[in-house]
Amino acid sequence: MSDALEDDFTWVIRKALRGRGMAPAEAAKAAGLPETDVLAFTRGTFSEPVARGLAKALGLGADALAGLPDYRPGSHGTAAIRRLDLPFGSERVNAWVVRKGHEILLFDTGDDSRSCRAALAEIGILRPGAIFVTHAHPDHIAGLPAFAEMGISARGPGTKSAISPGETISHGPFTLETRDLSGHATPSLGYLISGLAKPVLVTGDALFAGSMGGCGSPKLYDHALARLAAVLAPLPDETIILPGHGPSTTLGEERRANPFLTGN
Repeated sequence: MSDALEDDFTWVIRKALRGRGMAPAEAAKAAGLPETDVLAFTRGTFSEPVARGLAKALGLGADALAGLPDYRPGSHGTAAIRRLDLPFGSERVNAWVVRKGHEILLFDTGDDSRSCRAALAEIGILRPGAIFVTHAHPDHIAGLPAFAEMGISARGPGTKSAISPGETISHGPFTLETRDLSGHATPSLGYLISGLAKPVLVTGDALFAGSMGGCGSPKLYDHALARLAAVLAPLPDETIILPGHGPSTTLGEERRANPFLTGN
């Protein structure tokens, strides 16, 4: 299992450029930087002055982008939360297990029909009590048939049991409140979980440690940022964030270190 961030600084800049509908040349002009420096940055040559200039031009947090190469969130693994680090082509995708006593909730199911179920068996879980899906991209729902074979149906986008934002779901010792985190995918749900020592927010691809899911147009990008701002604003810093890719984090860490959350 890798604790590396899902996105390095090059991916953050590419996502921001696409979100703002700007070519590198336009961003260079807006930042007062040579286009060659900006192109080199997007290809992996890190420079703090370039990072700060691009952050200002793209509405990102300058300190956060400048510090991104060294950013790693703290460890948030607990007996109640387990990350299933699953194959996704040459990359990785998460499913999350949240448990208390005998109650086991599974969030997302991976990119193929068997790896999630096998990963659960490796940690001694043969049957989750309930499955919830954040969004319907294949790398998050392809494992559903393996659980359907067991007679376990899932809820959320891409399933036969839709859930709307703003619903409250009671499940054993847990209360789940659904939140609209559309933008990268529409519909997309966040699940705010109470019942553990700290609040937990399962974000899918709406928010990663140090980054966010890419958006297909400036309109969707603006919508995604607006939904994140609305959903995150009332939550305390101690909220544990469980993203669709990359390591877990806390909202407090992201408020300090995520360029998309600290921008102007």
